[in-house]
Amino acid sequence: MSKTSAEKFGENMKRIRLEKGMSQSDLCHSLNFDPAYISNIEKGKQNLTIGTMEKIAKALNTSLDQLLK
Repeated sequence: MSKTSAEKFGENMKRIRLEKGMSQSDLCHSLNFDPAYISNIEKGKQNLTIGTMEKIAKALNTSLDQLLK
């Protein structure tokens, strides 16, 4: 079964976050998001707006393209 866009985004977000040595808590604080929201994104259970995806990309210092591939 192929992965949804939300699942791919979440996996990439988690991978990039870990590569940068950031915890979910670090990301929550930089974005002012609830920890459960970040967790749901990484699990692919949260559909996001383009604006939210752009904020996450900026917080991770990466491109939106890297999060969506």
